[in-house]
Amino acid sequence: MIERALADSAATEGLGAALARTAPWSAPQAIAVYLHGELGAGKTTLVRGLLRELGVTGTVRSPTFTLLESYDCAAHLVLHVDLYRLAGSADVAGLGLRDEARPGVLLLVEWPERAAAALPPADLHVHLSIAGEGRRARLEAASPVGQAWLDAAVTGAQSQN
Repeated sequence: MIERALADSAATEGLGAALARTAPWSAPQAIAVYLHGELGAGKTTLVRGLLRELGVTGTVRSPTFTLLESYDCAAHLVLHVDLYRLAGSADVAGLGLRDEARPGVLLLVEWPERAAAALPPADLHVHLSIAGEGRRARLEAASPVGQAWLDAAVTGAQSQN
């Protein structure tokens, strides 16, 4: 587990960028990250930082109304999903997420608790919370792939200091 204080949106984007730099793209299946936190906690901000690090230059929107935003990033596909408006697991089937469960795909899911039964299992849980003017992040591995990712992120952070 990693815990980190995030002073502002730039720090939240920086955490997303660090996750992009250390992502386990060689995993034998899609990588799933569940993003937890109340409205305004910084979930989409973290995703924006991750996507910027992967070379996305266009607008990064919260998929609250579209439910799914897809980004082609070199040899990888990033799917950003927001399940806030869904009533349950049955609504997720139409998004085709199970069809994308292949190597080279990163699935970022906001509000996963709304349809957990219909989602691939998480490799990494990112919990964001509001802490005064900033945010607090807690990252927890949920699989061996997620643990390797956290280990790489810690090693990368130490080498930058």
